[in-house]
Amino acid sequence: MKTTKTLLLALLCLAIMTQCKKEQPTTEVGTVAISLTLNGDGGTRVEVNTGTGAVTYQPGDVIYVASGGKYIGTLQNNGTNFNGNITNPVVGQPLHFFFLGNKVPLEDLVAGATESCSVLIGNQKDGLPVIEYAPSNETYSATTSAYTAMLLNKCALVKFNVTTTSEAPICITGMKNKVTVDFATNTLTPSMEGEGVITLPAGEGEKWAILLPQGAMEAGAEGTAYSEDGGWTGSRSAMPNIVENGYLVSGIAVNVSTYVPQYVNLGLPSGTLWATCNLGATTPEGFGDCFAWGETETKTEFTESTYRFYNGPGSYTKYNTSDGLTQLQPEDDAATANWGSQWRMPTSAEWQELIGQTVQLYTTLNGVNGMLCTGRNGNSVFFPDTSRITGLYGAYWSNKLSTSVSSAYFYLLMGEELYETTRSDGLSIRPVHVAE
Repeated sequence: MKTTKTLLLALLCLAIMTQCKKEQPTTEVGTVAISLTLNGDGGTRVEVNTGTGAVTYQPGDVIYVASGGKYIGTLQNNGTNFNGNITNPVVGQPLHFFFLGNKVPLEDLVAGATESCSVLIGNQKDGLPVIEYAPSNETYSATTSAYTAMLLNKCALVKFNVTTTSEAPICITGMKNKVTVDFATNTLTPSMEGEGVITLPAGEGEKWAILLPQGAMEAGAEGTAYSEDGGWTGSRSAMPNIVENGYLVSGIAVNVSTYVPQYVNLGLPSGTLWATCNLGATTPEGFGDCFAWGETETKTEFTESTYRFYNGPGSYTKYNTSDGLTQLQPEDDAATANWGSQWRMPTSAEWQELIGQTVQLYTTLNGVNGMLCTGRNGNSVFFPDTSRITGLYGAYWSNKLSTSVSSAYFYLLMGEELYETTRSDGLSIRPVHVAE
């Protein structure tokens, strides 16, 4: 009987203890402050050391922390180490640290909830977005607030040797410019966003870039490199394999020196789009080249005897009374021949529309006199005074013969109307864009 009572009493005590244990609330670590010291490359960073490939840090740099498969907080560099708050780290597990080039907005991440994020590293005009990762050397403990790690580069430092005529930043296509961070597996996966553009600082010479791992590529075709403003195009040379922690100092050649014509929409009733530069120029104030009417190459001597279609006094082999042609055909249009099928010389009607539908102002652009034509939509186009090379004040060809087969119409800036002159004369050309 005593044994039975003793057994019942023991069972009752066990039940009470179990009930008490069930009713005891579960506690979470909550938000805690920690510090991180990086072995090796501590200290302050002004920029990536392009002489050695080493990466150090500067005040304000941000490291993202993950644990338990989720982002849990950020640490910020104070000039000596990294400090910050993390939320609910996993006891007994390492913390995972990611340096993502300060490219991830903090508002895009929610501590304890975000499982992945993406980083775009394409814009490198103002800095090099290094990508690094490492777990902590110690596992997390509620009694420890200081941790160490050795971050490893998940990217490469690569030198480009840029030759360009442009003053704008240079863009290179075909690069893996995006990395996706999976906090569940602590992996970083490179990929290509859009055309895979990496933008380098403006100017010629050595330009360093951060590239993500990718395979070797053959030399790029025309257009694989271009200026950010769209005014120049070119290509890059072949690229080797890009590997993690790579440091390529030999330099990849990039040449961006081919001018790409641009146009401006003046809001004209016809929709005509005028080029921003003269044929042969690369800036709005540039004079460009002179051409005889119907010739597609410039020259130094403009006389009837050197004229392409001259066939004796008052006689021409083309655009004459026999063939009845009065407007330049594409093969004889200098704009088409030099800039491609989407460009041509303006008609006399288009010149008249420009005069009638814009406000003209005689002014100076970068030290060059000329006429600024402003459309009703506020956009403008500048025509330099080319009299110093043509002998006529701002004379520009149309693609139309005048009333005589020996002359063609041209536009004179100061006169603000159409005139006619001998077609063998050398005048400037301002192309118009042909709608696609």
